Amino acid sequence: MQIFSTFNHSTYLELTITSLERKGISPYQILAIPLEAQKENLSLFDTLHSSDGISLFDTGAALGTAFAVIGASVGFNLDWGPIYWGLIGAATGFIIGFLCNYIYYKYIKKYKKHPQSAEVILIVECLPHQVEEVKLVLKEHLALATAVLP
Repeated sequence: MQIFSTFNHSTYLELTITSLERKGISPYQILAIPLEAQKENLSLFDTLHSSDGISLFDTGAALGTAFAVIGASVGFNLDWGPIYWGLIGAATGFIIGFLCNYIYYKYIKKYKKHPQSAEVILIVECLPHQVEEVKLVLKEHLALATAVLP
């Protein structure tokens, strides 16, 4: 029987292999296959299916609100009135805030998404009466997922 399991690349994997060898599983019956982490291209704009936790909208919204209040207040003394100057202030504040965040994350901080640590697939070939014992060892050493193939 073959037991497939996945682990994060850590010392738990080494402890698992050592424990399996102590339980009587030969090193020739254990196969560990490291998976390569996919490199992701940085995207400053979120899509429907992925988000990296950075929002370019927040500072723009805050500055837009502040500039709208200032524009409306000053607009009482100007020709176009408070509504137009409030809208102009909101648009100006939003653009300034958006550009500040964009420049900060694009050029100053050079934000890069940290690649998730690669996982390792561990394949153990054992006899049918050893399956439960091997599954217990895998569970004790924090296997992410386990599957048994007869």
